[in-house]
Amino acid sequence: MLMDRRWQLVLDCLDIETPPLSKPPLIAFRERLIATQMDRRLLARTVEVAAATGAFGSRNVRAALDRSPLWGAGRVEDTYNLLGHALRKALGVIARQQGRELADLAAETGTPLIAGSSLKAALDLAWDDPAAHDHALALVLDSLDQFEHWLDSHPNVLAAQPTVLTSLAAAAQVRDQDVVLRDAGSPIVRDGVASDRRISLEDSQMRHGRKRRSQLVDGSKRHGLHDLDSGLAPAVGITPAHVPEAQVTDSISLDLHAQGLTLRELHIDRAYLSSHLVRERDETLEISCRAGPVRQGERFAKTACVLDWEQHTIQCPDGVVIPFTPGSNVLFPTDRWSGCALRSRCTTGKLGRSVRIHPDERLMQELRERQLPPKGGRSCASACRWSIAWPRLATGKATAPVTGVRARTYSMCGERRWCRTFT
Repeated sequence: MLMDRRWQLVLDCLDIETPPLSKPPLIAFRERLIATQMDRRLLARTVEVAAATGAFGSRNVRAALDRSPLWGAGRVEDTYNLLGHALRKALGVIARQQGRELADLAAETGTPLIAGSSLKAALDLAWDDPAAHDHALALVLDSLDQFEHWLDSHPNVLAAQPTVLTSLAAAAQVRDQDVVLRDAGSPIVRDGVASDRRISLEDSQMRHGRKRRSQLVDGSKRHGLHDLDSGLAPAVGITPAHVPEAQVTDSISLDLHAQGLTLRELHIDRAYLSSHLVRERDETLEISCRAGPVRQGERFAKTACVLDWEQHTIQCPDGVVIPFTPGSNVLFPTDRWSGCALRSRCTTGKLGRSVRIHPDERLMQELRERQLPPKGGRSCASACRWSIAWPRLATGKATAPVTGVRARTYSMCGERRWCRTFT
């Protein structure tokens, strides 16, 4: 608070030496803004004021859309600790409401494992033994069952503290996604990861994901649309780390529509090719993207075939013409392939040559042609790569300051670090 003069100006306390308030009131203020929809009104009003200056408003934009990983603010826990954390949180609410010690309430409810500071220390098992894992899970699930039975016999507790149901719902979600039963009926941890798996109790929207094959992300992905002319970011979005990048374009489109902006040139990478911005684009929108590599070798590549988009036919180097459908595999007839003079340069497969047609193959073909460098010039591929890579520079490992997609999106709109990335 002392270092940021913008906040000092807003709070009418310029050049103070003692902070007028701590950080928690600001967090509570943001939560109240979101609860009453005033965060959206604040952003909308900001757009209105900016448009009134005449420097902003309805116009066509050239933009680059890219994303960066955003690690969640919640603690990532395994199945045992997620269940124990949910149970301990529920017990803590009841203990505070009744003015009791947590250990006393845990003993009464039949969950003494939860009273300690560490669940795994309380279990005191040899974790190198695989059988100990199953025994630990059975003990934790038994504690959860005991607590649920205790609540059934004390309905007044839930009436006084309905927030206990939130922790129980989280425990039930973890149990359903992570626990399966053997044929004998004993519970074990699922082999593999359930789809949409919850990984944190405090932040229910954090997910496992990947930025790339070698980079794991526990949290979300933040997306920014960078105006290449003004240097501003007119639209941002947050998605869970495990969902495809293309899903964010729905919220990006809403932001653009609210500001009266129309895309006329969009620089993206291949992760956004399946988005509705590309699939449902009009003829006036120009897409710039690095096309997927075509495998080159001793035999004919896909680019050796000729695609007729009016007739929807594909012609191989030997002149064989067959129809195709975008998004499908085309298999040339074996009777023509077996006697083909170019067979040795085509394929060695026994079933003949097949060609994969991308759902948006026409755009991919156009992008490949644009990537060919003109004589004495730089290829379009390099220009596209630079414009997409620019927003990623110096982002580092960013951690979300708050929990929840809505709060992270609101925080992202005013984050100075994010804005610097686009300058």
